[in-house]
Amino acid sequence: MSVIQGARERARTEVTAAIKEEARRQLAAEGAARLSLRAVARELGMASSALYRYFPSRDDLLTALIIDAYDAVGAAAERALAATEGAAPADRWIGVCRAVRDWAVDHPHEYGLVYGSPVPGYAAPQDTVASAARGALSLIAVVRDARRDGLLGPPQGRPLAGEVGDDLAGLGSQLAPELPVPTVAALVAAWAQVFGLISFEVFGQFNGVVGTRGPFFDQSAAALAAQVGLVPAGGAAVLPAK
Repeated sequence: MSVIQGARERARTEVTAAIKEEARRQLAAEGAARLSLRAVARELGMASSALYRYFPSRDDLLTALIIDAYDAVGAAAERALAATEGAAPADRWIGVCRAVRDWAVDHPHEYGLVYGSPVPGYAAPQDTVASAARGALSLIAVVRDARRDGLLGPPQGRPLAGEVGDDLAGLGSQLAPELPVPTVAALVAAWAQVFGLISFEVFGQFNGVVGTRGPFFDQSAAALAAQVGLVPAGGAAVLPAK
């Protein structure tokens, strides 16, 4: 790459970052539904036509922000997964869940963009799927490692209804074919409950109800780990590893 090409690429990277940063500021102030390329351009002192060379439409900018948010929360989950390697499965689960929760609390507007109400008129493209899966894959890795090490018990709850088992078998074959279908079902339910807890905190439903938010979340995450069948420190294995 020539010096001139390198300078142009750096300039484009810097302008793209500035556009995203201003868009995030507008998300916090106005909400995703009112995000406007013209308003972003105006605040940056750019002509609208110049901004369109970076993001041809509002939806393109929203998609970039959504991918960034998913990647950020996914990276937080992956760091926690790596940092807890060798710990008891339940503790690893709690660590990954806590990392997701901490990111959400620190970035409530970005969390709201990806896990809040849908943006009217916007449909997320396939480009967002890989980034969106990163957090869930970290929890799947915790359960997969636990089974490998003989530290995964059966999930709690009643046996799966036939149609539920059929539905989740397809998902399990794609994401974790070595895991029993009931475990996959418990994982999906637990993942949804993790985000229910986080959303209640971020969106204010816990105000006046739960004061010790962090400890309450950890306690709840531990209960979800048991629901999935993860063995706590000192626990005995139940299902044989493959």
